[in-house]
Amino acid sequence: MKSHFRSELVIAAGAVTIFLAMGIRQSFGLFLVPITTDLGIGRESFSLSIALQNLIFGLPLLAMLADRIGAKTILLFGAVLYSTGLLFLSLVSNSIGLHLTIGIAIGLAQSAVGYVVILGAVAQVVPSSRRSAAFGMVTAAGSLGMFGMVPLAQWLLATIGWQEAVTVLALTTVVIALSSMALPAKRDERAEDSTSLSWALRKASRHSSYWLLITGFFVCGFHVSFVATHLPAFLTDKGLAPTVGATALALIGLFNLFGSFLFGWLGDRYSKKILLSTIYFFRAIVMALFILLPLTPTSALIFGAAIGLLWLATVPLTSGIVGQIFGTRYLSSLYGIVFLSHQIGAFLGVWLGGRAFDLTGSYSSVWVVSILLGLIAMGLHLPIDERSINPRRAKTRS
Repeated sequence: MKSHFRSELVIAAGAVTIFLAMGIRQSFGLFLVPITTDLGIGRESFSLSIALQNLIFGLPLLAMLADRIGAKTILLFGAVLYSTGLLFLSLVSNSIGLHLTIGIAIGLAQSAVGYVVILGAVAQVVPSSRRSAAFGMVTAAGSLGMFGMVPLAQWLLATIGWQEAVTVLALTTVVIALSSMALPAKRDERAEDSTSLSWALRKASRHSSYWLLITGFFVCGFHVSFVATHLPAFLTDKGLAPTVGATALALIGLFNLFGSFLFGWLGDRYSKKILLSTIYFFRAIVMALFILLPLTPTSALIFGAAIGLLWLATVPLTSGIVGQIFGTRYLSSLYGIVFLSHQIGAFLGVWLGGRAFDLTGSYSSVWVVSILLGLIAMGLHLPIDERSINPRRAKTRS
């Protein structure tokens, strides 16, 4: 009973953290037009800041540190840095300030309070039989955060302006600091294998399925960051009201709430690699239909709902395969490396979106690339070997 309560408390604290951290993160696309207009800079400069944020967000250094000293300390550090970065963002006056705040400071904060650290903490206290479902619940919280925080950010933008809006968002990160108190102070190593991080990294580097996961997750990052950052501007460029873009992002969050739950639940029962291939295939289909059919407010909202079902449903499945193959002792570290690939894809998706628009006045080429990458990712996941390795036996043989 005590262990069950502890696991539920950690899941709840992790969900609250992801709700706020990812909800704020997914609202940054709404700030593209007002910030670039106010500062007199091009969209490529803003996109580069978000791209830099995505890249730093994916660095696994804090995830590896969380495996050593515990998630609680890392999460508290991230909450303080997140708040500081947002407060200083409200004071910037040029591209350099934008890169330092929304890019470097907030990116580093997100790497401390994001999925990699939180899922590693959850894996410590949740049995393997329900781990994928637990991961799905935490991932769904990020989607719920998108549904809740994006409309809040849009309302703040419309009523008090972007500087004051990010100040208000900074205040909400205090809740993340409070949530950190429920996370494990350090890893309980009782009943765990005695393998080292260097052994785990060496074993993973020699496993072909690990590299397939790394490559496939690159595509996920490219997709979600391009859409989250540029969809509102894409829709306003086509003559739709700004509220349509905000509503479409909110629908992505709402429907991914169901998608994350659904695929997390399915991941405990069916092949995770087949589910991942299915997700990437339907992403490509949804994007193709979106750019080929006439664009209306209704089609934009339908796109938000459809892509939302597939949005972060990859997270519980991808992290679940890593834990399934290599165990949970160094899940944050090993999944952190996979997530770095995700964020490299995010860097390119965001930056290329801004670059393509500044050069051509259109996002069409990036939409086409996104569709092709979805089909490639579908094929990459099919050969993955999901069988777990035996750490102790493998260690004695190596």
